[in-house]
Amino acid sequence: MSKANPPAKTKNKGLSAEKSEEAMIGGIIEGSPEAVGVAVLRLACGCRKMAAVDKEGEPASKVVIYRDNALNVCDQCQEDNGAFIRVKESFIHWTDPAPPEEQQKKIRAKVFGTVTTH
Repeated sequence: MSKANPPAKTKNKGLSAEKSEEAMIGGIIEGSPEAVGVAVLRLACGCRKMAAVDKEGEPASKVVIYRDNALNVCDQCQEDNGAFIRVKESFIHWTDPAPPEEQQKKIRAKVFGTVTTH
């Protein structure tokens, strides 16, 4: 059996998966054969939300919320499930090969809306 390909790096305004996120992204992609990428939301509290997206920008997996080196997410995320207002950074980690740039833009707009986060 061959090893799974490592996740591709993103080219989305300099944001890319951190080492601690790569294993989770790889697992989400592996469990979602129709995925063209994984939406990553980094919250101000340090927790992260991720979900696979398909070529139409629709969910291709359940949303996963976690915190590095912790058994549970923070109390605030337990209360509000990682509210979008607390998103510090967001990007899509694309599979290899990534969709064409125009399709990436459409998917990003559908997943995140037209408001950008920093």
